[in-house]
Amino acid sequence: MTTETVQIVMLEPMRVASAWAFGPNPEEIAWQKLVAWAEAHGLLSTGHRIFGFNNPNPSAGSPNYGYEYWLTVDAGVVPDGDIRVIDVPGGRYAVLEADVTGDYGAKIPAAWQRLDSWVATSTHRHGAHQWLEEHTLDGVPFAFYYPITE
Repeated sequence: MTTETVQIVMLEPMRVASAWAFGPNPEEIAWQKLVAWAEAHGLLSTGHRIFGFNNPNPSAGSPNYGYEYWLTVDAGVVPDGDIRVIDVPGGRYAVLEADVTGDYGAKIPAAWQRLDSWVATSTHRHGAHQWLEEHTLDGVPFAFYYPITE
């Protein structure tokens, strides 16, 4: 097993374009919405960060849940179609980078579990701001952001 390092980072407040979907596979639908919108507006590039998170989380007995993607944008960007533009407060995070390629269904929860265990044994406590997964331009999560307090 490789040693993974958790870093503490402060995300500054950001303006984001938000794409959301709900169902048994909402990541794919929300991703398609975000990519179509971002490509039409020339915003799908390395200059913009992409974050995502469950919204709402899965519930027992239901295959449906929500997923929301955020693409960082400049102040002049306005909402369009299904895409909302929102201002998001920043916050302090414990961040773990992990390779989740292959079996996403097993590797993503395992990365969150490792990060949750790290926070539980650290001097940090769970924060109230949004937890996040940072994604590549291909939509693959590579960094997991666990909200913490000071």
